[in-house]
Amino acid sequence: MHELPQQLANGLALGALYGLIAIGYTMVYGIVQLINFAHGEIFMIGGFGALTAYIALPSGTSLLVAIPLMIVGGAIAAVAVATAAERFAYRPLRNAPRLAPLITAIGLSIVLQQLVWGLYPDAKKPRSFPEFQGESFKIFDNLYLQRADAFVLVLAPACMLALGLFVAKSRSGRAMQATAQDPDTAKLMGINTDRIIVMAFAIGAAFAAVAAVAYGLDKGQINFEMGFILGLKAFTAAVLGGIGNIYGAMVGGVALGLAEALSIAYIEEIPGMQQLGGGAWANVWAFVLLIVVLLVRPQGLLGERVADRA
Repeated sequence: MHELPQQLANGLALGALYGLIAIGYTMVYGIVQLINFAHGEIFMIGGFGALTAYIALPSGTSLLVAIPLMIVGGAIAAVAVATAAERFAYRPLRNAPRLAPLITAIGLSIVLQQLVWGLYPDAKKPRSFPEFQGESFKIFDNLYLQRADAFVLVLAPACMLALGLFVAKSRSGRAMQATAQDPDTAKLMGINTDRIIVMAFAIGAAFAAVAAVAYGLDKGQINFEMGFILGLKAFTAAVLGGIGNIYGAMVGGVALGLAEALSIAYIEEIPGMQQLGGGAWANVWAFVLLIVVLLVRPQGLLGERVADRA
């Protein structure tokens, strides 16, 4: 049990990363009822955009100076691709049966992955990403916090709270709420719903870019396949927390991260469960958690039961 604080810290950091990506899923679904399965690749493109920005900086640039510029570069790349996808892939299918945009999203995910694989220099193998230098922060005798973990633990709640205030207090945020509740009535009230939907895609993509920078700083490398499993887990986090709920996305991410960290550390310690522990089973237990929660609370941890639209 002396390792429990460390495992909890690891799980919180991992969950905060999932939550940042999950916000993109929940923003888009909350407004247009679309599950954007290409969002994992938007996250990946944000990572490569950040790497491009870093490569363009003069050699020897301090990482503290480089990180904000990397976030901006990653956000520009991710937002550009996400808004283009909304305009040319999803908008023409907005009134089509729901299966059509879903299949389109899966196809777009594959296309984006292969475009980066084929067109980005040396993307066929993992690309090195800058890392934090220096020792971990010592919190207690049995608790150390990696610099990359501290980065995401500070940035993820700040981003979530800023978005929550924007949605609750700003005029555009209230327009988002109106569009999510009833897009036809929102149009009659003078709201440009197309602009609001693009804004939702852009905000989700920017958050994914921030997550990609945090991921790269932690792992020290990025690759063209990294968006698949992380995107799937982030979608799981959004459903777990209550898809359509901004705070639920972060809560679901944290729950998923804690489940992974604790299962890796402790499942194999249970008598008779040695073969079901370790990192190889982390994904399994994360989805087991999702199934259990949805059996008890189908709308997710912070979701609300609502009637389907006619």
